[in-house]
Amino acid sequence: MVDILIGGDVCPIRRSERYFVNGEVEAIFSDLLVELEKADLTVVNLECPLIKTESPILKSGPVLGADTACVNGLKNAHIQVVNLANNHIMDHGVNGLESTISACRGHGLYTVGAGENVVRAGEIFLREVKGVRVGILAFTEKQFSIATRTSPGANPLSLIEYVRKVRCYRNDFDFFLVLLHGGKENYSYPSPRLQEICRFMIEEGANAVICQHLHCPGCYEGYEGGHIVYGQGNFIFDAYPYPDKTWYNGYLVRISIDNYMKSKMNIIPYVQSDSRIGARRMPEEEERDFIRCLQQQSVLIEDIDFVERKWKAFCDDNRYLYFSYLRGHSRLFRVLNRYIHFSDIFYSRHALAALLNAVRCETHREAVETILSNIR
Repeated sequence: MVDILIGGDVCPIRRSERYFVNGEVEAIFSDLLVELEKADLTVVNLECPLIKTESPILKSGPVLGADTACVNGLKNAHIQVVNLANNHIMDHGVNGLESTISACRGHGLYTVGAGENVVRAGEIFLREVKGVRVGILAFTEKQFSIATRTSPGANPLSLIEYVRKVRCYRNDFDFFLVLLHGGKENYSYPSPRLQEICRFMIEEGANAVICQHLHCPGCYEGYEGGHIVYGQGNFIFDAYPYPDKTWYNGYLVRISIDNYMKSKMNIIPYVQSDSRIGARRMPEEEERDFIRCLQQQSVLIEDIDFVERKWKAFCDDNRYLYFSYLRGHSRLFRVLNRYIHFSDIFYSRHALAALLNAVRCETHREAVETILSNIR
């Protein structure tokens, strides 16, 4: 039996940073440490670069970074593989990525999902664990961190490249794990697109697809003999006090592979970075309630119509937020637009039709992305 343990977003900032620097893993992981130690292979997503000096890039959203010495906490917690395919790994540019990879490798940790160009970023991690050949491939949705043919960064989500990798390496692994950094933050259900992508990955050869990035616990499902998780929540991410309580909850994913290469998945719920530092298992009754609620939500996503209705309702609720993003509103104007809806005066029916065409048509969207990417 081989046990693979997957943890969600680890961002060793604020209150937890000094404990990572000092390698005080008992304070960070509490009674979860035993789960990390007994696993045969432990993987987490590192949600920020490990840096020596700050060199922030221009982007929307927060710029994150932590001291390179935080790798001590990862190493002492028996974490072996660090996923770098996420939307923050390039927050401090090339120097930040290089110092992260150097710090991890200098402490014997493997990295996956980022590199000096898109070819290196897309390399599959292969390792034999107790006779089982495990392959790990990591992707992220395209934000400000992605690699290209000529520049470093994280491995961008591409189903074409995914299929190519599976075809090329199919005979090199017995168990294939895909880590996908994507989905909508603070939304615990998959979008129709995300569900279709994850199911397709299972159909094409993945044994498990684990999504991260949501910052809240997401649903999960079994599909054609494989495992799909649509969000684990934060593992260690101190943003206390945070207005949404789901920020503090998450779960580890343990996948057990038997001698016949059959696998089963279990979850280990926890609470993290609330009024107390670090992560710890939920009390027994709270854990039962959490698992029961998550199971009920997860049953619902078996119905594709439900997934579509839920996503449409979510988008309707956030309509004016996205209109503000499209108009480049400041935070003040975004708040005002949420209640006053003044952006309606900018969007006639014809204007909305043109906007829809610009973002829905693949070629138009590619042109818009190219234009905006080259504005300095």
